[in-house]
Amino acid sequence: MTTFPRSPRVLKAGIVLLNATSSAIERIISLQYNPGSLSYSLKGQAIENASQAEALRLKGPPVETYTLEAEIDATDQLEFPDQNPEVQENGLAPILSALESMVYPRSSALLANNSLSSAGSLEIVPEEGPLILFVWSKNRVVPVKITSFSITEEAFDPMLNPILAKVSLGMQVLTVDDLGHGHKGGNIYMAYHQQKEQLAAKFKPGLLSTLGLTNIP
Repeated sequence: MTTFPRSPRVLKAGIVLLNATSSAIERIISLQYNPGSLSYSLKGQAIENASQAEALRLKGPPVETYTLEAEIDATDQLEFPDQNPEVQENGLAPILSALESMVYPRSSALLANNSLSSAGSLEIVPEEGPLILFVWSKNRVVPVKITSFSITEEAFDPMLNPILAKVSLGMQVLTVDDLGHGHKGGNIYMAYHQQKEQLAAKFKPGLLSTLGLTNIP
């Protein structure tokens, strides 16, 4: 007898951290609950002080930014402590720390740079962080940099571990202007850009008559 699920499987939004050189996945952070809304804005890259001949030219992809707020709750995991010992011991600290690590350099890199500085090195190159991908369905996989990040811890266990928190993330999409066409992130951005064009091609155009026009003057 064939059985069917009572409800459709809901995909999770989240963050994927990649090694930009090897393309190896370093970490996948899925959001426990998908936010009820996602805010984003686009600012076109027109040529400033353009002449009449260049008024319609675009010098590059738009500046695209995202803002989301996600809720993380440990209540369900705490009901089954044997299955979630890390939550029982630390609450939400592991997942919050995983998110925070996106804007932290590795401690080993800081120690290595301090050793170089103590040894008299004149030039110390900052460590390159992982390539951060914001994933919101298969149609929206974009390289981003974190522009704002805040966490509000709202409830705690007896050991003061957070068990309820809200995370606010601000992100700017990194385009080929930022990363270049030869960079892994640049390739991912171009796939995203081209997918937008493919989706736009599926749009059924309207008619001038619906706008009250018979022709364009």
